[in-house]
Amino acid sequence: MRIVIVGDGKVGFTLAEHLSGEGHDIVLIDHSPSVLSQSVNSLDVLGIPGNGASYDVQEEAGVGKSDLLIAATSADEVNILCCLVARKLGARHTIARVRNPAYTKQLSLMKDELGLSLAVNPGIQAASEISRILRFPPALHIETFVRGRVELVETPITAESPLSGVYLRELYARFHVRVLICAVQRGDNVYIPGGDFRLAAGDRISITAAPADIEIFFREIGAPRVRIRSVMIVGGGFIALHLTQQLLEMGMSVKIIEKDEERCRMLSEQLPRAVVIHGDGTSQELLDEEGIDSMDAFIALTGIDEENIVMSMYASAKNVRKVVTKVERLRFPEFLDHAGVGSLISAKNLTANRILHYVRSMENATASGVETLTRVVNNRVEALEFRVRDKGDFLGVPIGKMRFKKNLLIAAIVRAGKIIIPGSADTFEYGDSVVVVTTNEQLADLRDIFA
Repeated sequence: MRIVIVGDGKVGFTLAEHLSGEGHDIVLIDHSPSVLSQSVNSLDVLGIPGNGASYDVQEEAGVGKSDLLIAATSADEVNILCCLVARKLGARHTIARVRNPAYTKQLSLMKDELGLSLAVNPGIQAASEISRILRFPPALHIETFVRGRVELVETPITAESPLSGVYLRELYARFHVRVLICAVQRGDNVYIPGGDFRLAAGDRISITAAPADIEIFFREIGAPRVRIRSVMIVGGGFIALHLTQQLLEMGMSVKIIEKDEERCRMLSEQLPRAVVIHGDGTSQELLDEEGIDSMDAFIALTGIDEENIVMSMYASAKNVRKVVTKVERLRFPEFLDHAGVGSLISAKNLTANRILHYVRSMENATASGVETLTRVVNNRVEALEFRVRDKGDFLGVPIGKMRFKKNLLIAAIVRAGKIIIPGSADTFEYGDSVVVVTTNEQLADLRDIFA
């Protein structure tokens, strides 16, 4: 497909990198020639300098002949205007990144009038991810598939864990719960494991199963049952606003620390049940004064990665049970895994994943295409949900007799609401939802999983 991306920032570059790697014809528009030049030199894309909301610039970029325009600048109003101009020029689909919650409700009401195919709110995406993690503290990350029927949970194996030293083929005999360990990160390496794989202390594993079975599994391996009641958030941006609204609805008490006084006033007005503190969250004295050591969870959401990392390390040193850290520039993921920063969240990656899912769905609207797409294990593994919509010759064939691509695992099959953790005798049937975990990218259709 021909795709035009307006805005060569964190989200725009990430999208250009993945979409150009999947063979799409990508045009990048940005007002900064120097930033654009770096992207053009490192990616197989065409760069157009200028204002992406300008009719002339979009015309030069060939927006009218494009399948999709993605507006990912730092200004919501510019993104909406870009999409309006693109529709007038004849672009088939448009996507806008919109961060301000004041626009979210209006856009849902005016989507058709604006000609907007999709509006992605990074704050809502990140807040929903964090609230899922706080509901289930043993997890580092949680992803859901098939409308919540299947979960993928990432968690570490400690030296005391009964999983250490266990071969995967022994898992059910040991714990009597139908779960599947579909990815393992060990040091710098990532594995899509088979039954002969032996788990070890220090591994980070990704588990798929029904939510209820995952809870039973964690109980069987002796994971502590911790309920989060009190949460401290440093950074009062849009993510904090959306997250606090969700946490208050879940019955948690929330304390927000924000150093911008005007922002504090706004948060106090919109979140009357939360405690809002005007101060610098990087101050050890302030964190101690506000009771960080009595909190069940600490969440670092400032706009500076380094500050978030240092604050999270301090929270871990204070034995806060659950720590979540927003990091947008993930330069040293293996170091951060062991630095005491807890669960890592990137609004940039969550937004990019949501848009990539939409792009793949566009390509496969009538075939057995991608329903849900997410990246796990520091973005090194893809988890995809497919729906079996075509009556191919692979239907009814036992999985044990199929040949799949390397580094690929069938994690779950959902049939008529029933979750199947697949074995060699299980089959694909028409209408099934199939969850696949792989280190191979560019899987756009269920047929792509076969060797």
